[in-house]
Amino acid sequence: MQDLEEIYIENYELVYKYLLANSHDENISEELTQETFYRAVKNIKKFKGNSKISTWLCKIAKNLWVDEVKKNSKLKALDENNSEITFEDQIFADEDKIRLFKKIQNFNVEMRDVMYLRLSGELNFREIGEIMGKTENWVRVTFYRGKEKLKEDNENERKSRV
Repeated sequence: MQDLEEIYIENYELVYKYLLANSHDENISEELTQETFYRAVKNIKKFKGNSKISTWLCKIAKNLWVDEVKKNSKLKALDENNSEITFEDQIFADEDKIRLFKKIQNFNVEMRDVMYLRLSGELNFREIGEIMGKTENWVRVTFYRGKEKLKEDNENERKSRV
């Protein structure tokens, strides 16, 4: 029982932030985070140890989010094209990070997920690939393209200020 409590304490914030980045709703994120840990406890015997426990938990969270989007048409619209950010002020104190994540919010869903998991979750490319059901190379390329978009946006901002 102690091990499960430690897993919860160590991974709660990562799972919650991942879900919040997708849902932009604290209540939905909290509910899905709790459901993630409930399913993890229920299925702990299925965890093979081939990845970090945090990777496994984020995969469960992603599946729950996908199910939630399928059930709710309002969330489907939000998931497909959301340019509004409501959570950065609560999560990050650094204004540069806020601007960064606002820009990332405009990326397509897959690129946005890769960027969030890499920057917020501090997961490696292999782990992100496992969560998203993609290859490590695909994740690397997607992350690189995201970084290039950010660089281009910053360059355009600098030019417009001059």
